[in-house]
Amino acid sequence: MAGVPFDQRDGEIWYNGEFVPWSDAKVHVLTHGLHYGSSVFEGERAYGGVIFRLEDHTDRLIRSGEILGFKIPYTAEELNAAQRELLARSGLVDAYLRPVAWRGSEMMGVSAQSNRINVAIACWEWPSYFDPAERLKGIRLAMAKYRRPDPQTAPSTAKAAGLYMICTLSKHEAEAQGYADALMLDWRGHVAETTGANVFFVKDGVLHTPVADCFLAGITRDTVIKLAKARGIEVRERTILPEEMADFEQCFLTGTAAEVTPVSEIGPYRFEVGEITRTLMTDYLNEVQPKHDLKLAAAG
Repeated sequence: MAGVPFDQRDGEIWYNGEFVPWSDAKVHVLTHGLHYGSSVFEGERAYGGVIFRLEDHTDRLIRSGEILGFKIPYTAEELNAAQRELLARSGLVDAYLRPVAWRGSEMMGVSAQSNRINVAIACWEWPSYFDPAERLKGIRLAMAKYRRPDPQTAPSTAKAAGLYMICTLSKHEAEAQGYADALMLDWRGHVAETTGANVFFVKDGVLHTPVADCFLAGITRDTVIKLAKARGIEVRERTILPEEMADFEQCFLTGTAAEVTPVSEIGPYRFEVGEITRTLMTDYLNEVQPKHDLKLAAAG
């Protein structure tokens, strides 16, 4: 499906409680979510026909809506069931799912108290977020001009569409310079995350990752931290200054789309794709695989 515009694909989209043809899943040009960013979303992957940590993603979607001041008009159970059915109807086994909720077009202006909250879920085949060959040898990151905002100025704990505007700008600029992505600092000048993934560093066998106090503490990030601790690898969540990157040996990104992706370069800093990075890449891929056989064995 590479190269096919997303509004011209085949299949179905779950839209406000119904499965509709892909091309019919439309919104009006005066939708509030388009003009004012009143939209939240999730990104999920299915492996072997099972959506990884589906319940956690759905809970975060509902919580993000609440942070933006609206209530998603479906229960978590209804949204989970819709996503499972959509995946089954798509015929895909390994896929990416995108639930999204937004304020509609009943009112146009900053205030939109009476607008309907719409919800849609799409599902499609999406391979590795980064080029597979580049990913294996470590991707290259630029340093972003824009920073993650102070949580007192933006709802940083919500997966809100509007917060990604500076991410798009930063990634476009990085790609124009020949990089795969960009590392963003926070408003204080501390290392934060990339435009769409959390970041980890390795030094002397210890994992270091920024405290998620002004950006999303990703679900993949949480999974990798647990996998590292299960291996006996110490994990330190702390403030990281940009100049500290000169002393780190390894670096990798985590995210639903990125999975675990090694980094070889961030601006002037260089890293190796070392043993801990490779181990956690393998552990993560093993973790996301469905556990049907294990459950059957336990039941027997």
